[in-house]
Amino acid sequence: MYVLCTLTRTALRPLFARTCHPSVAQQSPDGTPMLEEKAPGATLVLLIRHAENEWTASGKLAGRTPDVHLNEAGKTQAEALANFLAAQPLAALYSSPLERCVETAAPLALRLGLPVVEVADLIEVDYGEWRGAELKELRTQPAWQAVQHFPSSFRFPLGESLRATQQRAIDAVEQLVAAHNNQTIALFSHGDVIRTLVAHYAGVPLDLFQRIQINTASVSVVGFFGERPALLAMNVQAELPVFAIKPPAPPEESSSDGAQPGDQNGAAPAGSNPPPPLRS
Repeated sequence: MYVLCTLTRTALRPLFARTCHPSVAQQSPDGTPMLEEKAPGATLVLLIRHAENEWTASGKLAGRTPDVHLNEAGKTQAEALANFLAAQPLAALYSSPLERCVETAAPLALRLGLPVVEVADLIEVDYGEWRGAELKELRTQPAWQAVQHFPSSFRFPLGESLRATQQRAIDAVEQLVAAHNNQTIALFSHGDVIRTLVAHYAGVPLDLFQRIQINTASVSVVGFFGERPALLAMNVQAELPVFAIKPPAPPEESSSDGAQPGDQNGAAPAGSNPPPPLRS
């Protein structure tokens, strides 16, 4: 049985302060030990999007809605992901506090005998008043165009901005990197959160982050080599989807076309037209 732990930003802070370690071999003239800073090494971070859930194909934006659980397809994805990653030398598993992420991590945690540690700043975007709304209705709002074309300056009504989402996610990742020198760790989070992270570490402006595709139960990898990050892999899946082109829907059905922006599955299978900008 895997163990679930919870760490808030406050609880994490002491773990991530860069520490200095006394070296007995080096001493000052008066005989007191001199402090020698530990040299940074490399850390590999696996960014894993949660598996499919009961909201994935609902046409609604789940956001931070509680009690959203994996459906049967999602449970199958989580098991496949555990098999896919079982041989990786993972030192720790971290997760968004939302159930769909924790449940995705559970089979891998059980396989590796590691706890799943919840990290508050890996949580989904706060979509504010948009949470739970139907995407086809959101597309009719003037604000929809803002989040499509200038997401870096957009704030969800009574929610958070994507710039704030990106910054808290970067802070969480880099704190964990500092705590895991010369180790490989896995972070389970959400589509838009991971896309903002991938954009940052690939040097892509936030206004273009919607060009990045992150499917359910996919793995992206960022390597940290001293002070230099590098995007090593993106949207890797245990099983490749079927890369078919979905035919255009008739005009009267275009507002609910699953391949249009807003499809929460975010999957390239069955025909990816423009990549969806909002993921649950």
